[in-house]
Amino acid sequence: MTTRIAMWSGPRNLSTAMMRSWENRPDTEVLDEPLYATYLAQTGLDHPVTEEIILSGHADPDAAIAACLAAPSVSAISYQKHMAHHLLASMDRSWIGEFRNVLLLRHPHSVLASYTKVRESVTLEDIGIPQQLELLDRCELVVDSADFLVDPAAYQREICQRLDVPLDEDLAEAMLSWPAGRRASDGVWASEWYSAVEASTGFGSGPTEEPPPVADHLVGMAADAMEIYEDLRQRRFTL
Repeated sequence: MTTRIAMWSGPRNLSTAMMRSWENRPDTEVLDEPLYATYLAQTGLDHPVTEEIILSGHADPDAAIAACLAAPSVSAISYQKHMAHHLLASMDRSWIGEFRNVLLLRHPHSVLASYTKVRESVTLEDIGIPQQLELLDRCELVVDSADFLVDPAAYQREICQRLDVPLDEDLAEAMLSWPAGRRASDGVWASEWYSAVEASTGFGSGPTEEPPPVADHLVGMAADAMEIYEDLRQRRFTL
């Protein structure tokens, strides 16, 4: 029987490193943002390599959802990295119940500092905070990346235990380090977003400083994001 895990995050939320961690398990196949093509095709938004993204995935929402629900070819676990904002208001939600759902959070100031290096224009919806709030009651776990990075080994053990995923000593070690470089499973957008992860061989250290200030024109939006983030944090688990 396939275990399907959906990790719902905003952009720049440790999500790709988390995907690397799970892909390094021999019993797991990963899907990298399987709703991205649908999101761009339906919204008409301009992102880096938009045309390539749409061609690489499913423009039709039903086809994208069917791909999410398909069993992996050989592995027992399907781990899916999802951006919360890719779940459009018009899309069906019933399929989400087929997954073990997890929210992955990050302080909005840190998200914005990273996100605006690639896309200068940004809205509250672009960073997925309102959509994560909508998903909250569908998720059995909420993880804050700042907590996680203090002790990735302990957090991965707890996440696996709560999701009923086996984790022996070898698997635990595999989830903490991986070879540098790009993966065949990476989306075509990797060239624009994944440079830091491609250079990595494991999780970095936790934040040692306060999150950076935001640009003046983003102060109001950041305040709205912080209000939602603090609500979400109230539901996170800690060790």
